[in-house]
Amino acid sequence: MSGHSKWSSIKHKKAARDAKRGKVFTKLIKEITIAARLGGGDINANPRLRTAVTAAKAQSMPNDNIDRAIKKGTGEAGGGQLEQVFYEGYGPGGVALIMDVLTDNRNRTVSEIRFLMSKHGGNLGEAGCVAWMFKKRGVIGIDRSAADEDRLMELALEAGADDVTSDADTFQVISPLESFSAVRDALESAGIAISHAEMTMLPENTVKVTGHQAEQVLKLLEDLEDHDDVQSVSANFDIDEEVMAQFSAA
Repeated sequence: MSGHSKWSSIKHKKAARDAKRGKVFTKLIKEITIAARLGGGDINANPRLRTAVTAAKAQSMPNDNIDRAIKKGTGEAGGGQLEQVFYEGYGPGGVALIMDVLTDNRNRTVSEIRFLMSKHGGNLGEAGCVAWMFKKRGVIGIDRSAADEDRLMELALEAGADDVTSDADTFQVISPLESFSAVRDALESAGIAISHAEMTMLPENTVKVTGHQAEQVLKLLEDLEDHDDVQSVSANFDIDEEVMAQFSAA
């Protein structure tokens, strides 16, 4: 499994046990708002919004909060204007990073992200410096106990997925963006419980990092993901599963 996929599995498990629900809700509300602004308020016609609403409901967000966020995005309710920005750079060991950010103050956010990058041995780069190393894909996570691997593979590929990868705990179904909704629908219709689903940037190749640099990379990702304005971070690291498991348990 790629470093990104393994990190995705770890961060979603951490979110599930995160006591700071207010911070989780803040990020989810931002994503719902920007999704509604970009693609409209109909979840059946807006895959990004549907994904965001599904994630919010998985965190037990009240329907009133979801509705308000959608209305804010479509302009039916007031509020500050959010801007979506992608920041790029390099972490320790030459690991490429892309950060998906929603902010109402770009100058403040970029200053804070630059500080976090520098703190952990990385640096912020120019737009486009690493984007060519990534491709936007749909990723669906499923606990291994929730599905038979052969059946999952059959259903996913028939619905348009490219691949199904796995580690000791999780399956990851990878699909093109245009097949993302169809693959998710096929799995849900088959009664397969989905632990998380997202549209994200996956690396085309990876960089192996070990030892202190591996620890620095994981701490950098954790701090970036914890920032209120950072919706997600994609990276092309390859770190041994044992190291990542130890970091997850810490």
